[in-house]
Amino acid sequence: MSAQLQTLYEGKIDFFGQDAVDRWTRVALSIFASLAFVVGLALQSLKMSFAVFGGGVLLVLVLAVPPWPYLNRFPVAWTQIESKKKQ
Repeated sequence: MSAQLQTLYEGKIDFFGQDAVDRWTRVALSIFASLAFVVGLALQSLKMSFAVFGGGVLLVLVLAVPPWPYLNRFPVAWTQIESKKKQ
């Protein structure tokens, strides 16, 4: 159980996953901001506008923050450290 919590806590994602999360987060937040503006304007309710945008932010947080397995599809293969021999 402890090993599973450690791997979850470390949150390893690769560089492609980081780039994908960055792009999708920007797009999703822009869409939710536009949608919140339209809903707020149509209903003449600032409360509904904040509710729509807040729900969108929570959805983006759930999808982007945890280290989901799809974000680590291309892990980086680091090279091994070569030890120097003393002469």
